[in-house]
Amino acid sequence: MSRGFVKEGDQEETPLVTPRVHLPPGVTNYVTPHGLEELKQEHKSLVDERAILSEQSLEKNRLQINYLTAKLQLLEGRINSAKIVDLARQPQDEVHFGAKVTLFKEEENCNCEYQIVGVDEANIALNKISFLSPIAKVLATKKVGDKVTLKTPKGSRLMLIEAIDYPK
Repeated sequence: MSRGFVKEGDQEETPLVTPRVHLPPGVTNYVTPHGLEELKQEHKSLVDERAILSEQSLEKNRLQINYLTAKLQLLEGRINSAKIVDLARQPQDEVHFGAKVTLFKEEENCNCEYQIVGVDEANIALNKISFLSPIAKVLATKKVGDKVTLKTPKGSRLMLIEAIDYPK
């Protein structure tokens, strides 16, 4: 039947879903074990929410169900492409994926700590930075006592690596 003979209310809208954090083509989707668990928990929550809406079988829920289904498809793609990094196998004296790094920022005269994680786990409020971030790239393979310079739009920032730890 032609779409011209369908009632306006019967046309299913395609939900607009914000894509997940960008992962450039060809870049491996590295995750910490904790990061993968977070992705799986998010998946479970979305599945549960969709099931509740489906049970209610209200017409107004259809768009929300479609939205959740689209989010689940994006999330499943990210989970399926995830490559878990065993933090115990990282060189413990160098900064690599999964490392918690304590830095002394000379300009601010303060210490700060960052953990280098996957793109989905990154959250600056929790001091978790993506392995693709400029600061993570500057820190890669450095050791305790090394000084690093991060170039920012406001100028260069000098930092000293004071500690490296890999969470268990």
